[in-house]
Amino acid sequence: MRRVYMKRIMFTGGGSAGHVTPSFPLIQALKNRGASIFYCGSTQGIERSLVQQLNIPYYAITTGKLRRYWSFKNLLTPFQLLFGIVESFLLCRKLKPNIIFSKGGFVALPVVIGAYLNRIPVIIHESDLTPGLANRLSFPFAKLICVTFPITTKYFKNKNQVLVTGMPLRQFLYHGDRTQGLKFCRFTKEKPVLLVMAGGLGSVMINDSIRRLLKSLTEKFQIIHLCGNGKLAQNLSAVPDYRQFEYLQIELAHVLACADLVISRAGATSIYELIALRKPHILLPLSRQASRGDQIENADYFNKQGLSTVLYAEDFSDKKLLQTIFNSYENLSCIKKKLALVTPVESTEIILEKLMSLAS
Repeated sequence: MRRVYMKRIMFTGGGSAGHVTPSFPLIQALKNRGASIFYCGSTQGIERSLVQQLNIPYYAITTGKLRRYWSFKNLLTPFQLLFGIVESFLLCRKLKPNIIFSKGGFVALPVVIGAYLNRIPVIIHESDLTPGLANRLSFPFAKLICVTFPITTKYFKNKNQVLVTGMPLRQFLYHGDRTQGLKFCRFTKEKPVLLVMAGGLGSVMINDSIRRLLKSLTEKFQIIHLCGNGKLAQNLSAVPDYRQFEYLQIELAHVLACADLVISRAGATSIYELIALRKPHILLPLSRQASRGDQIENADYFNKQGLSTVLYAEDFSDKKLLQTIFNSYENLSCIKKKLALVTPVESTEIILEKLMSLAS
């Protein structure tokens, strides 16, 4: 018999899709078990549009981005953070959640502190190999820190506070149908499919390069291009064997199922899902100038295991990307054999039990 959880649980996290979508399988499982779910995020961040599909209450608070470079906006960040903490404190008083689950990102920090001040237990999940700044600032306020990879535990002095859980995976991705994916894109079975995922916000560098290479690529592949919000190229809508979308939700499972090779950024969530689905892939990590270097560390880790092919930003060019794509496709069978040996930890049930045991 399925256990029924009469608990009130708040989720938070945002700034990128990787700080949001891993919460979805947990939210769905808890809803199925009778829990009351709320989500707290920023006013205009990507998390708001992503959470809308879940049909759960969404509460927006003031957030201040923690930048690693000089900007006049940095002067406002402490005040925005303080205001966000006050808003989160009052929201926790109003909603009275039994526990809060945070996926990190600068959005989550005021929520975590507001919960701590209300003596509400917090569980934090860290996706990357190395903890991000917002999560590092949040860790002292957490009851439990879940990590995706065993190697991440070395960053914590108190090992009793850390649990290796793997990554919660969106279950619908396992139920993709290749035929439906081909039909959705109006593709044939005779030609291989290259799926390009330019990130939740869309990478100009990736988008522009793929479009410049279209003539060479479509000689070999049918191309599905997820280019990000507002990044569609209207002049390419009629190009044969090329389909572009801003973002896919339920259809993503079918699109992944029909893809023979995937190009992706190197966020931990994306990599974990690709490996779980045993999809050969090429990673294009953000440079250290554009990020804290977490995507480079993620890509290095899986490249050394022979599971991921990596093209770094400093080596990136149209010619190098084209060469990497064709070389990867030639080695497809070898890559598939390595991926078949990996069994990622399915963490949803592990984290659910912790949520219930720590909920007051």
